[in-house]
Amino acid sequence: MADYYEILGVSKDASKDEIKSAFRKKARELHPDVNKAPDAEEKFKELGKAYETLSDDNKRATYDRYGEDGLKNAGFDTNGPFAGGFGDLNDIFESFFGGFGGFGGFGGRPDPNAPQRGDDLRYDIKIKFEEAAFGIEKEIRFEHLETCPDCNGSGAEKGTQKKTCPQCNGSGQVQHVTRTPLGNFAQVTTCPHCHGTGQVIDKPCKTCQGAGQISREKRIEIKIPAGVDNMSKIRVSGGGDCGINGGPNGDLFVVVHVESSDYYKRDGINVFTELEITPDQAVLGDEILIKTLDGEKSVQIPAGIQYGSYVKIKGAGVPVISRPSQRGDHVVIVKIKIPTKLTEEEKNLYSRLYQIHGGKKPQKSIMSKVKGVFK
Repeated sequence: MADYYEILGVSKDASKDEIKSAFRKKARELHPDVNKAPDAEEKFKELGKAYETLSDDNKRATYDRYGEDGLKNAGFDTNGPFAGGFGDLNDIFESFFGGFGGFGGFGGRPDPNAPQRGDDLRYDIKIKFEEAAFGIEKEIRFEHLETCPDCNGSGAEKGTQKKTCPQCNGSGQVQHVTRTPLGNFAQVTTCPHCHGTGQVIDKPCKTCQGAGQISREKRIEIKIPAGVDNMSKIRVSGGGDCGINGGPNGDLFVVVHVESSDYYKRDGINVFTELEITPDQAVLGDEILIKTLDGEKSVQIPAGIQYGSYVKIKGAGVPVISRPSQRGDHVVIVKIKIPTKLTEEEKNLYSRLYQIHGGKKPQKSIMSKVKGVFK
């Protein structure tokens, strides 16, 4: 049989306060959320059994005289408080001690009257490809929570104040005592009447119905920087919901959706477009006007360019978002378009070119044989 005093690390004449302190320390070390050792869960359950026994005078006296078997024979439940599992460490300390008071860095019951930061908000905006490239300012409208101007966030009607909660006498907590075969079990919970604030409102503010906040439409000018990409987020500090109890406002996050372009394709700070040229332009070269983000620009196509090759227009791409003066390139991918309909003059010219390259006009009999191969 396990020695409960040894499990808690206390002597057999330890006081209740020493037993409680030892349990707190051990619980912090052995709780499976903190301790990832394979046997941590089992040790934590044993720790619960030891504390439950030694913190109760009747059970402790029986255990000291007869051991764990004596507890069973006396009708006590020896499975321990965590036989069915256990929750968050804060919940455990709340049940056993009525709050842990921030002991050991786990935090205790949060103060509902403390300043609380307002919620962050999200706003989705759609802009065109060119607007994303060079930036734009847009007015946006959205609903957010503001501190009620009539009660200044207190929730109480002007000229009145909150009162101490009669159910918990301002503590924000109530205690429930449950009788069990193991004895009386006291559990401390948040007061349902004041929701833990310790205060109640007799006359709620008519403007906000006691909430201390009202929903209003807000309009702001948002500056979208040049070079912004799809799904980029712009943070507007303090643009979210108002804080509670004097806490700071949350932030507004504007998510930018950039419409795709039928002409431009973007990769980082570079943009790509396709240019179709004729075979004679590919052979001889040419100078062609193409559309860029900065308007039409002349592009020199070198003679003998191959299908899929590209030419670059330096500095005609998208600006770097943190350095607008620095820009990417405009890359022109060349496609050679083969004509499907020719005039008689064009047919003669291609025929002459074909013959110059050593070709011969195919005979009808040869063409028939070639076609026959694919029948």
